Amino acid sequence: MSDRERNPLFLPLIYVGGLIFGFGLAFSGMAKPEIVLDFLQFEDFGLLFVMGGAAVVTGITFAVATRSLDRAPLTGDAYKRRLKSFDRNVILGGAIFGVGWGLSGICPGAAYASVGIGNYPILWAIAGMFLGAYAQGYARSLGTDSAESTSDAKAN
Repeated sequence: MSDRERNPLFLPLIYVGGLIFGFGLAFSGMAKPEIVLDFLQFEDFGLLFVMGGAAVVTGITFAVATRSLDRAPLTGDAYKRRLKSFDRNVILGGAIFGVGWGLSGICPGAAYASVGIGNYPILWAIAGMFLGAYAQGYARSLGTDSAESTSDAKAN
């Protein structure tokens, strides 16, 4: 669906959702790397309750919305289940993400909220996230191109 076909409230709602998300992270203290590191060291389980509470609210919202509406109200897209295979990329990506999370004490959403509460050194972690994602995308494009050329060569 193109941007022209979306409800005009789509982008403002995304902005408001981001404001609420950032406020909630800052309010709960989860935008502070030291709080996250305490969780990762099994010293403070507040993050577990914040994430669990958010997951329950989101789960209920999606369960109600998908049963009572046939399409998403702002995008007009049909609700459908998206399946992702559980493969080695999920395991390896999760492990790499975990190392980065443990080293920086912050995950992507909380990193942006952390800037909002004045933690400007976290900008280094954000720059690293962008660079890491770019490097992975670049490496994947090289792998895809070479795999396609290999299969093309075998077909000829």
